[in-house]
Amino acid sequence: MNEHPDIPEGETKRQLVDGHGRAITYLRVSVTDRCDFRCLYCMSEDQTFLPKRDILTLEELDRICTAFVNKGVRKIRLTGGEPLVRRNLIWLIERLSRHLDAGRMDELTLTTNGSQLARHAAALAANGVRRVNVSLDTLDAEKFARITRRGDLQKVLEGLKAARAAGLAIKINTVAVRGFNDGEIPELITWAHGEGHAMTLIETMPLGQIGGDRAEQYLPLSEVRQKLEERFTLEPIALNTGGPSRYVRVAETGGKLGFITPLSAHFCDTCNRVRLTATGTLYMCLGQDDAVDLRTPARLDRSDALLNQAIEEAIAKKPKGHEFIIEEGRTQGVLLRNMNVTGG
Repeated sequence: MNEHPDIPEGETKRQLVDGHGRAITYLRVSVTDRCDFRCLYCMSEDQTFLPKRDILTLEELDRICTAFVNKGVRKIRLTGGEPLVRRNLIWLIERLSRHLDAGRMDELTLTTNGSQLARHAAALAANGVRRVNVSLDTLDAEKFARITRRGDLQKVLEGLKAARAAGLAIKINTVAVRGFNDGEIPELITWAHGEGHAMTLIETMPLGQIGGDRAEQYLPLSEVRQKLEERFTLEPIALNTGGPSRYVRVAETGGKLGFITPLSAHFCDTCNRVRLTATGTLYMCLGQDDAVDLRTPARLDRSDALLNQAIEEAIAKKPKGHEFIIEEGRTQGVLLRNMNVTGG
């Protein structure tokens, strides 16, 4: 007997709404804190990873994700660390795809550094994934190896080629880092759009200890956009992919360009997201430490009653916004947990 049934088709779901009236329809899930890169803005070079015994099993991840789907979540993004280093991840994706087939979910996708994409692109496409986000901050092989501390740009480019061949839509995610890729961003846009990929620029965020000064890395996208407008015609478009990006169309390339600005122009008022870590901790805001343990109730009660109660209580506590500030000479709101723990 299935102790954790999906809601039958046609049955009304109880939608998750936080204390500020925002419907929570988007769940980001870190399936592992492990990564084969050590990106300078993400983690320290000597990063210590969690013991495997602390990580949710794939079956537990499926169960918790399903509980959220049954409460109205329509989009799930799998993240890490690097999600594709998680053993048997395709099994989880195949399981979650049943919600797509039943119409209970609109999209199942993932964010990856692209290092393992050549191996898995076909399987992703075969199991309901229609698009992926690939993190890529430079097209210079030496600079790529430097910012990732160990990455191989050629492997990522091969992964992109395999993803496109499998029919996956691709969005390139580029973190704007002052003094590193600020002069390369126009070329990245031209390249991405020429390959048929959308692209999104992201501001660096004060998460975790990285062995450097966040303020030195921070490049506000308002500054980047101003420089881009000297070269490109940026036409605002009404595009909503369920996330925080605000999009324009670049007239000269015909491609889409997104801006994620958690610091210079935050989007907290319309936040529809929560994040589940690989250990089963639910963070209601990326920029706050308030969290709720979902692993314990899931393991204590095989009926899902305690799990459902914990989810509802967590959403009621979702804060109105974060408290990140990075500006010249000052960094405020730094959190000790790294992005690979929370999920990118």
